[in-house]
Amino acid sequence: MTVQMSDSVAAHPAAVPRVAIIHYWLVTMRGGERVLERICELYPDADIFTHVVDHDALSQVLKRHRIFTTSIAKLPGARKHYQKYLALMPRALEELDLSAYDLVISCEAGPAKGVITRPDAVHVTYCHSPMRYIWDQYHAYVGAGGRGAKLFLSKVAPRLRIWDHASASRPDLIMANSHFVRRRIRKFWGREATVVYPPVDVEQFHQSDAVSDEFIWVGQLVPYKRPDIAVDAFTRSGRKLHVIGDGSMLADLKKRGGPNIRFTTRMKFDQLREAYATARALVFTAEEDFGIIPVESQAAGRPVLVYGRGGGTETVVDGVTGLYIPEQTAEAVMETLDRFDIWLPGFDPAAAILQAQNFTRARFVEGFSAAVKVATRRVFGDGAGSNAAD
Repeated sequence: MTVQMSDSVAAHPAAVPRVAIIHYWLVTMRGGERVLERICELYPDADIFTHVVDHDALSQVLKRHRIFTTSIAKLPGARKHYQKYLALMPRALEELDLSAYDLVISCEAGPAKGVITRPDAVHVTYCHSPMRYIWDQYHAYVGAGGRGAKLFLSKVAPRLRIWDHASASRPDLIMANSHFVRRRIRKFWGREATVVYPPVDVEQFHQSDAVSDEFIWVGQLVPYKRPDIAVDAFTRSGRKLHVIGDGSMLADLKKRGGPNIRFTTRMKFDQLREAYATARALVFTAEEDFGIIPVESQAAGRPVLVYGRGGGTETVVDGVTGLYIPEQTAEAVMETLDRFDIWLPGFDPAAAILQAQNFTRARFVEGFSAAVKVATRRVFGDGAGSNAAD
């Protein structure tokens, strides 16, 4: 492990910083786990702690690390039904003995930041989102989940909110993955956060001259992402739409979609890259915390029609690399499509590709490393040494 150490630490070469990374759960490889990969590359000797893990679902980058689970993993059916044990996760985190670690990095979207560290350890949190199902999306989750979800969350959420707010005081510094999330951290946790955008592998995408007349929608087919308004708008307008993704809404969307809508549930990465590059545009209807998909589309030189709230407004430049959809309705999507037809001749693919460069791996590493240095100074003071620095 390569570590840049202060003079006081260098005087004691035997002092080797130990790093622990806390991740809420490891059961798939999505955006949060891709960020975890980059953090693991920064700290290749770090140990990972998580509530539950499915080793078969992990990348080789993550498998190279020692992975420890909390007491949640010992509960019946936890690997598949871990969310049912949400109320027990705060205690499970606090039971972890992290006294051997100099730097603790918690990755928060589910409970992770509530661990207890040594007073002289540095603790930073990278927050993808405060738990949406107990805060701003509480009523949406209750409504979509039926009576069982309403009963469960109504009992669990009040106590979990108290713990979530209280445990937000434990990290020395919090990073947010967007200004949108930063505002939610301030509102729900009462903490200020440093914005460090997540890394996107923009160099893996390419521009194509063979652009089709078909739009694409990419993502999980779940209610909060609102694929329904895209399907309804395109069905009514007659324009072609390729929906790429799978999820609980797939069957219903196929029923309501017209003959101009086609669906693909799974794609290899090379196929997805080609879909981005040859699409007329990406339609992105979700209010996301950040949203990697619009960045990938721009990296391929294509414009984005994005809902004008949330992280999408930080990655897409309205009128330059795409257009904002003013409301989450089929009518608003249709109106934006009409504006898009007029706007498209002036679109410059080079502007989209340049915009995507703001979200590279290098930018993430630079921002993350700088934040850890700031946290170290807060713990030890200016000029003080720490074997957790860098």
